[in-house]
Amino acid sequence: MTSAIRFILNGDDIVLGDFHPTETLLDYLRLRKRLTGSKEGCAEGDCGACTVLVGRLVGGALRYESVNACIRFLGSLHGTHVVTVEHLAAKDGKLHPVQQAMVDCHGSQCGFCTPGFVMSLYGLWMANGEPNREEIEQALQGNLCRCTGYEPIVKAAEQVAAERPSALFDPIERDRAEVMAKLWTIRATSDTITVTKGNDRAIIPGTLAALADTLAREPQATVVAGGTDVGLWVTKQMRKLDPVVFINQLTDLQTITEDEAGITLGAGVTYAHALNALDLAYPALGRLIDRIGGAQVRNMGTIGGNIANGSPIGDMPPALIALGATVTLRSATGSRTLPLEDYFIDYGRQDRQPGEFVEKIVVPALHEDAFYAVYKISKRRDEDISALCGAFLITLDGEGCVETCRIAFGGMAGTPKRAKAVEAALLGQPWSWNTVASAQDAFAEDYQPLTDWRASAEYRALTARNLLTRFFLETAGQPHELKRFDVEEA
Repeated sequence: MTSAIRFILNGDDIVLGDFHPTETLLDYLRLRKRLTGSKEGCAEGDCGACTVLVGRLVGGALRYESVNACIRFLGSLHGTHVVTVEHLAAKDGKLHPVQQAMVDCHGSQCGFCTPGFVMSLYGLWMANGEPNREEIEQALQGNLCRCTGYEPIVKAAEQVAAERPSALFDPIERDRAEVMAKLWTIRATSDTITVTKGNDRAIIPGTLAALADTLAREPQATVVAGGTDVGLWVTKQMRKLDPVVFINQLTDLQTITEDEAGITLGAGVTYAHALNALDLAYPALGRLIDRIGGAQVRNMGTIGGNIANGSPIGDMPPALIALGATVTLRSATGSRTLPLEDYFIDYGRQDRQPGEFVEKIVVPALHEDAFYAVYKISKRRDEDISALCGAFLITLDGEGCVETCRIAFGGMAGTPKRAKAVEAALLGQPWSWNTVASAQDAFAEDYQPLTDWRASAEYRALTARNLLTRFFLETAGQPHELKRFDVEEA
């Protein structure tokens, strides 16, 4: 057992054994290291002013991703390379091409948001040599500008992509081999790390077995994967968490396997990591992921975490419940698997025993004759929390009648929940307007939604009915080859 985490900050090797488990990367950068280019804006991962890059080993490659330093805890950085805006310019002061493009295109005015935009564009510049307009806008979803507007910033991204200067100038490309070697050395040890600060502890298990043993001893510990939800418990609610168990370094939780039966996702797989596989197998689910947070949130947040926290408005659970997904829970005494819909018991209650953690999610393959759609309803299209999220899956028999049917909603009850009365009203009936119209009344049996600042109960109830109508209109009479690919999300 060791008592310090190790990571690289820009060009410096960091060994850190003196931090509270909820100390954020942003506070560490600004207060301890005086790297003040990263700004504090919203403190909840929405504005992007604190954006930095974090490099981690994925498979045999070193992958850099934009993240929100304001909700990224220090304990999650073991075995990573943190890159801030201060690392980009050359020692003689010459700007990095991404920075220079922002100057040339007048992409900065007050300058507060500029470092975050630069880091998001830097991550895009490394990952995509020829981004189109849509890909640029996607990379900037998690960054907010109130001065210049986005057009000059998009033009800066287009300029730097068109010029594509030599990578020899770039500090990450220049030092990539050296950084990889250092990170492999850190990863070679699988000891559990415990950092104690006063009465608080951060625990970083080295293996899944060590995680299970840790939670057996500390069943009340807070488990943190991406921190996109837990981070706000600290920055907004000022909650004291002890101990905190960090699991994002466990590669055994970050696997994606595919076979004829479907896709198995380790609980630590991030939205960004899962996107390609899910988009190919379940296109509507892939389009939903594109609307979960900004790029920084998708790079940090995990699908397992979205399930484990049990939020009634989490986007992934209704979409996965409609697909018939199962969840595997593991503890020091073994594993058990249950349907995902049964995992959610009541508001704030899940079927997870003390010492158990979410290990994996299995998503069944989508039948070639199935209609599947997911609709997210929110006040703005990108980077917003759902007012409600509905998922629909049906197959039809040879007579055009509903043979199988699964409908699930988030935001309509205290948990993500199946619409079983609606399903019963549809099963065995012709997939027709009359069937859909008569089934809409059954929503009142399934859900009694609440009113909050996102939506009124009346709005949620009406919208759920309307989404069933939309699903019918988008699927009725479609040719077989379009069934899986023509349904868009709201």
